[in-house]
Amino acid sequence: MSSAVILKAIELGLVLSVLSLGVYISFRILDIPDLTVDGSFSTGAATVAVMTMAGAPMVGLFAAFLAGCVCGIITALLQTKMHIQPLLAGIITMTGLYSINLRIMGNLPNMPLISLDPANATLFDKIDQPLLALIPIVAVIGLLLYWFFKTNLGLAIRATGNNEAMVRSSSINADTMKIIGFAISNGLVALSGALFAQYNHFADVTGGTGMMVIGLAGIIVGEAILQKHTIGFGLFAAILGACIYRFLYTLALQFGVPSGDMNLISAILVAITISIPYLRKRKGPENA
Repeated sequence: MSSAVILKAIELGLVLSVLSLGVYISFRILDIPDLTVDGSFSTGAATVAVMTMAGAPMVGLFAAFLAGCVCGIITALLQTKMHIQPLLAGIITMTGLYSINLRIMGNLPNMPLISLDPANATLFDKIDQPLLALIPIVAVIGLLLYWFFKTNLGLAIRATGNNEAMVRSSSINADTMKIIGFAISNGLVALSGALFAQYNHFADVTGGTGMMVIGLAGIIVGEAILQKHTIGFGLFAAILGACIYRFLYTLALQFGVPSGDMNLISAILVAITISIPYLRKRKGPENA
C-alpha cells in the first residue's frame, strides 16, 4: 500500500474511534447493546451537513453531538419509563430516526458538502493535514471520558452496568444513570458521524447502516491486543482497535476483497469473538 492509502486509513480509523468510544459506553460500561447507533450516526452527519451549508461548520459539530444525546435519551426513556426491552427500544428509535434524518436534510437522501463559500468550509478544509485535527480531538475525548468515569457520577454509571440491583439498593437512581450513559454514548456516535461527513464532504441518510457492528469490531480488536479491562485500557482499546480495524479493512480492499463483503466479514468476526468466552465455558466441564 502507498503511504497516502495508509494515512487515509489512519485518519478514517481516528474518525471511527469516536464511534467505538460511544459504543464502548453502552456495550461495555452499561452492558446494553444499543441499536440506536445506526440511526444516531446518520443524525450527526445530517445535522452537521445542514449546519455546514448554512455557514456554521464548527457549531455543526457541537449541534451533532447534542442531537445524538437526544437520540440516546429517547432510547433510554423507552427502556426505563416505558419498560420496552433494550434491543427493541434501540430498533424503535433507529427506525424513527430514518424519517427524522430525512427531515433534517430537507427530505434529501444525501447532501454534498461542497461549496465555494469559505464560510462553508469543513474542519478538514481549514487544515492541510487532517491528522493535526483528529489526533487532538480523539485524545481530548478519550481523556475527558477517562476523567468522567472516575468521578462519582461516572462510577455510578459504571456500577449500574455491573450490578443494577446493588445500585438501586444504594438509593442511586439507575434509570437516570442509564439516561446519562445513553446520551453520552449516542452523542459521541453522532459526533463521529459528523466528522465522517465533513471528512468525506458528504452526508447520506443511510450512512449509519452497520455502524454498530463496526464500532464493536473496533472494541473487540483493541481488547484482543491489550487484554486488560480497566476503564483506561478499555477506552484506549476502543481507539486503538478502531484504527487497526480500519487499516485491516483497507488492506483487505487492496487485496481485492469486494467492499460489499466487508460488513459480512465484520459481523462474522464480532459474532465469533463474542462467543469465545461462552464456548470456552461450555467446553470446560466436558473436559473435566
